[in-house]
Amino acid sequence: MRVVIAEDAVLLREGLAGLLERFGHTVAAAVGDAPALIEAVAAHRPDVVVTDVRMPPGFADEGLRAALELRGREPGLAVLVLSQYVEQTYAAELLASGAGAGIGYLLKDRIGDVREFVEALDRVAAGGTVVDPEVVRQLLRRRRDPLARLTPREHEVLGLIAEGRSNASIAKELFVTEAAVAKHIAGIFAKLDLPPAADGHRRVLAVLAYLRG
Repeated sequence: MRVVIAEDAVLLREGLAGLLERFGHTVAAAVGDAPALIEAVAAHRPDVVVTDVRMPPGFADEGLRAALELRGREPGLAVLVLSQYVEQTYAAELLASGAGAGIGYLLKDRIGDVREFVEALDRVAAGGTVVDPEVVRQLLRRRRDPLARLTPREHEVLGLIAEGRSNASIAKELFVTEAAVAKHIAGIFAKLDLPPAADGHRRVLAVLAYLRG
């Protein structure tokens, strides 16, 4: 798998490159700013991009905006945002881009296992969706009123839905039956005025579409 990395911190950038190569991936380019990211993607046509949010020249949201531009040009380009914080202005838009396929947003300080990170990257590259639950929580706070209708258990289930969990996985996590999970999911989508969907990926897309709307 060919990867382009965009990270302004040299040690982290080189560390990521070495890590991914150790797991058998090819790092086509490792750059330190948003313009270089766009150029590297055009030159190397990677399978997946790993980018930070805050990068030169402005150290604001350049990485995220570059990712949005790249997804606009090529919706099938897989992008994993790896950041220290949630940039709420563009995060939901990015996560819903390209029909929501091949996209992820993880927080650096919440990644506790190297193999878990590499597996998340592989999922994104394969067209999956990977979203840190904390990212979801912060984005959901922007839409307080509709979410106030959810019960505490429905909030728990919604967080797990946004991670792309299956009904069986949610049931195991919460120690309830799959039938109970299905009932909670039906209630969530009804309260948020979203149609229920058949699989985990579409449920994540529905949550993200709601956040963007």
